[in-house]
Amino acid sequence: MIEMNIPAMSCGGCARGILRVCATVDPQARVETDPKSKRVTVESAEPREKFAAALSAAGYPPAP
Repeated sequence: MIEMNIPAMSCGGCARGILRVCATVDPQARVETDPKSKRVTVESAEPREKFAAALSAAGYPPAP
């Protein structure tokens, strides 16, 4: 399981955008977002780096 803190996620719209971005990396991934805690969890065989790169490109860079 991949866990990321996304400081730029502040609302449900951001959360939906993050879900769409993660689906481009792995359409089968299970993704959960929590805008209140700014946490995203991903269950996928793809590496964290792929998700981090895609999220960064979309304006939602994960905290290191």
